[in-house]
Amino acid sequence: MILAHLDLDAFYAAVEELEDPSLRTKPLVVGGDPRGRGVVATANYVARRYGIHSAMSCAEALRRCPQAVFMPPRKSLYREYSQAVWAAVREVVPTVERTGLDEGYLDLGDGAQDFLAARALAEAVQASVRGGTSLSASLGVASCKVVAKVASDRRKPGGLTV
Repeated sequence: MILAHLDLDAFYAAVEELEDPSLRTKPLVVGGDPRGRGVVATANYVARRYGIHSAMSCAEALRRCPQAVFMPPRKSLYREYSQAVWAAVREVVPTVERTGLDEGYLDLGDGAQDFLAARALAEAVQASVRGGTSLSASLGVASCKVVAKVASDRRKPGGLTV
């Protein structure tokens, strides 16, 4: 069995950047109120250069980057984008197991008999997601879910590890 783990790169922040392109060059934190007890849901790659990451307190994120733009999550908007992503994925690979709005597993078995064919299929998935939504996805291809999940984190953003 050959499968892939797909993980959208900084999904909430990437959606906010699509909705407002001026945010692409600014440190962006999606999460709670930095003056309260909120946590970071995600941060764009500009903010990550300041050491900001998911699950960090928003107060700490503000200390690390006072100029960061903080936005509350817009779950309904993210659900819309997520549906578009998974529709784009299913154009290439029909069998998917979503594990969240921004990640899931793809059964590459029907279209890939070996890892070379699996790489080509994974590249087609990335292109379909990018073309259909303008979002970046990282994929890991392996023979089991655990290794595929670890592999999807190896070359972020927009990477592919087989």
